[in-house]
Amino acid sequence: MTSRLLGRCARLLPRATPQALATAARLPTPAAGPAKPLWAQAWRQPVVRGLCEGRSLVKEEYPIEPKRTQLDELLERAQSPQDVLQAWAAQGGKANQAAKTLVQLVRLAGREKGGAKMDQFELLNDPRLLDIMDTVIAQVASVWNGTLVSLLRSLSTLGIPPTAAVQRSIQTEVLWRVRRLSYKQLSFLADWGAGRKGQMEVLLVSAALKQLELRWTEIADARTVSTLMARAGHLSPALMDRLEDKALELAEGFGAEDIRRVCVSLASQGRRSVPLLRALSYHFLQKPSTDLTTPLLLDLAYAYGKLNFHHSQVFQRLAAELLPRMPEISSADVTRCAKSLAFLKWLHLPLFEAFAEHYSVNSQKYSTLQLCNLLMSLARLNFQPSKGEEFYKKVHSALEGVLPSLEAFLQTDVVWSLCVLQQAKPQHITALTQHTHVAKLSEGSLSRVENYRLKLLHIIATLQLEHPESLSSTLPTEAMLLPSTLGRDSPLSPLQTGLKGALGNLVGGKAEALRTGVNTIYGWTIDGELVVDSEIKPMDLVTLTAPHLPGGGGAKSLPAGACRLAFLTWEFPNYGSRSKDLLGRFTMMRRHLKLAGFILVEVPYYEWLELKSDWQKGAYVKDKMGKAIAEEMAK
Repeated sequence: MTSRLLGRCARLLPRATPQALATAARLPTPAAGPAKPLWAQAWRQPVVRGLCEGRSLVKEEYPIEPKRTQLDELLERAQSPQDVLQAWAAQGGKANQAAKTLVQLVRLAGREKGGAKMDQFELLNDPRLLDIMDTVIAQVASVWNGTLVSLLRSLSTLGIPPTAAVQRSIQTEVLWRVRRLSYKQLSFLADWGAGRKGQMEVLLVSAALKQLELRWTEIADARTVSTLMARAGHLSPALMDRLEDKALELAEGFGAEDIRRVCVSLASQGRRSVPLLRALSYHFLQKPSTDLTTPLLLDLAYAYGKLNFHHSQVFQRLAAELLPRMPEISSADVTRCAKSLAFLKWLHLPLFEAFAEHYSVNSQKYSTLQLCNLLMSLARLNFQPSKGEEFYKKVHSALEGVLPSLEAFLQTDVVWSLCVLQQAKPQHITALTQHTHVAKLSEGSLSRVENYRLKLLHIIATLQLEHPESLSSTLPTEAMLLPSTLGRDSPLSPLQTGLKGALGNLVGGKAEALRTGVNTIYGWTIDGELVVDSEIKPMDLVTLTAPHLPGGGGAKSLPAGACRLAFLTWEFPNYGSRSKDLLGRFTMMRRHLKLAGFILVEVPYYEWLELKSDWQKGAYVKDKMGKAIAEEMAK
């Protein structure tokens, strides 16, 4: 028990440094006498660490930087690989100098262009280069860590195969030293090995990632965090989790380029870290305009669109920075930015006007695919340029003769977008109604096939309702196009459930007077359908004809003075971001149903949320019906 207690006390005492031990050795030796207990001797040991020093870690003593040699000076002045080889042949050196020489040679070889570039086969067989590699192999243990990791990448760039002796020697040495590498060297190693399939390369990357996961708290600078997230985060989800925490901690020190790199990394991996994105958004807004390059702004728009992360202040800043730069932005950048903002459902009128103006001025620089992407973006947001006649004239001119040659799915998307923008011509639509085109849309996954069949129904509805004079007998039947999922009962939203209950109370529970979830031949689903007489009283609609239904409804025609009402619920996702304007798809739906003879009773979510009781909901529905019928009668 006594020895155990003394052992614990000894561990609490400070250790003596070599200087203190030397001082103690010079003290006079006491005269021989009775032996004293160990604890008494321990108390007389010199105290090395003062009380004010706390529990700070003792720093490791690194070897002193070697003296500069003439070879180092020659390498700095070298302008070509031949200069490097001549310097080595003249001076020679040890393994660490040989490694530096090889790294400098690869750097200069990559900078050479055209005819001055040295032949790789000739370079790899140069006796001087072989001597450098032999020196490294013979003394690889003396190469410094940083130089060793740089050399590993340089050899791969030089085209030396992984099975070569110098490669195997260096990779083995790096694997042995992986625990002694710094965090930056580990990240450099992980970046180098990403995507490589060799057995030793996979082992190196795995070991580096393991060390990165264990030592992530060592990161102290924002640049290392952003670089690791961009280059190594996709290799290890566990490491990415820790890097996100560290990025949130160091976000205040991020530069504009670091913010871009982290956002793009999150987008490419589909990691929607809301706290981190909010922090990055805040610090992005603090950056001066001089730090915000055009590629950086476009990358941020892409990342926010890919992650569906909304931040109005960031979008306003993006628009304010991009507007003055529109003359210098390329066609690819315009379509890319428009597509990102369309994904976000964010319409900035001056910016999209500038996009349309850019196309009008530089239409010859736009490829067909870029034009298609621009049209689909405008259609999603239902944006109509102020100079629409000039804009669409150039659009139709560019699509003429090219549209039929597009891939079937892309052609359908473009014509559907033109239908939304009310710019589709009958010849565009009739080309899509051919049985050969419909057959091409049957390829792919079930969800994709049904989505495009639904779009084709919308396109045909445009021809039937907006261009009835161009109808032909070759149109595919609705049964052929109607998606199999259209008739299934999908879960109702709270708004749809509440409206269904209010309509049921309105008709007094008579099932024959009300239809809900009506799937029309136009590809649109109506939340509720009523037929009312001249006194706005519900009628039995089962026996009445219904041209909008696949079966045509009953046999009786609509009585004089009767009105067919369509109830439409507009949910939050049906609107643009921070707006009460419907997206293009739902604007086209409203237009089609009006042309089909319906009086629309529209129920937006923001009005329905204010209604608390069933009585309020019933009164609201009656009031909306009366106003819709009155507006129709006043026309």
